[in-house]
Amino acid sequence: MMIIREILSISLAAAPWLLFGLFLAGLIKAVIPQDLMKKWVGGSGVGVIARSAVIGAPLPLCSCGAIPVAFSLYRGGAGRGPATAFLIGTPGIGVDSVLITYALLGPHMALMRALGAVVTAICTGLLVSSAKDSSPQIKSEQPRCPDKCGPGTCTSPWPETEKGRPEQWPARIRHGMIYAFSDLLDDIGIWILVGLVVAGLIVAFLPPEALIDYGSGLLPMLLMAAIGVPLYICAAAATPVGASLVLAGVSPGTVLVFLLAAPITSLATLGVLRRELGNAALACYLAGIFVTAIALGMAADQFILFTGVDIIAQSQKIRELIPEWFEWTTLIILISLSIRARINLARLLPF
Repeated sequence: MMIIREILSISLAAAPWLLFGLFLAGLIKAVIPQDLMKKWVGGSGVGVIARSAVIGAPLPLCSCGAIPVAFSLYRGGAGRGPATAFLIGTPGIGVDSVLITYALLGPHMALMRALGAVVTAICTGLLVSSAKDSSPQIKSEQPRCPDKCGPGTCTSPWPETEKGRPEQWPARIRHGMIYAFSDLLDDIGIWILVGLVVAGLIVAFLPPEALIDYGSGLLPMLLMAAIGVPLYICAAAATPVGASLVLAGVSPGTVLVFLLAAPITSLATLGVLRRELGNAALACYLAGIFVTAIALGMAADQFILFTGVDIIAQSQKIRELIPEWFEWTTLIILISLSIRARINLARLLPF
């Protein structure tokens, strides 16, 4: 019963923000066509790498979902650095995960996570752009998602069928909402459930401050990065796990390393990146993620130590802003939408 109670508590806290985040994700999908995005991230150079990281950050894609988009941009003329920055920035954070981080870990962690994802994308993109090009230049094929990437994880918000005459705004918004509340929710739903179960187990069996003597410093951060890099978990699903680790006594900086490393990449992403860009680029990619995430984690711990910010108290205050009846309502809506995620929502929308 304790585990169920903790899972339900975290679910209620996250539900309103996740629902709002999915709505914003649908709007972003509607207003940013793929052709315009290709124009923004085309070329190479520091400015383009930074722009690719910033543009990718709010987009509603997980690591496997970002693969076909990122490498179609690369094969369409974007440089290795900008494509890598987009590949990292896109799954590293999104509007839905920012809002859930705000709800469960407070505004400071949400801001550090968003900035950290962008900084990691830029630094790693710069490293990859400087690597020796050893990739087979096969530009004619469409990049594909690897097999066994996960259920529903290869969905792109810009399918090939949308090329041609631009759609009118009502149709674009309609398709954006269908994508957010059907395809995207189907992509991340099972992983959010896994994250909530793991978070409930941690909170139930690890009392507060249980890991306070072991949850900070270089070694725990290296461990978090080593666990996170090969793991497949979306940014939204990683958040409740991170919140439960903070409650168990792990330092916010160490948790930040996990929140940055885990959603950014996976074994599937590493395999495709090696095939497309070569071994040297893969080594730079991994080095960039490890070094930048750990450096940001250490900086976060120092910032919190210097300012005295109480992450747990912040999250509790935010929880008090949302009435309980509204939390229950949004949770029921999310569960209903998850059950119907594979149904064509076009019949349910009025326009």
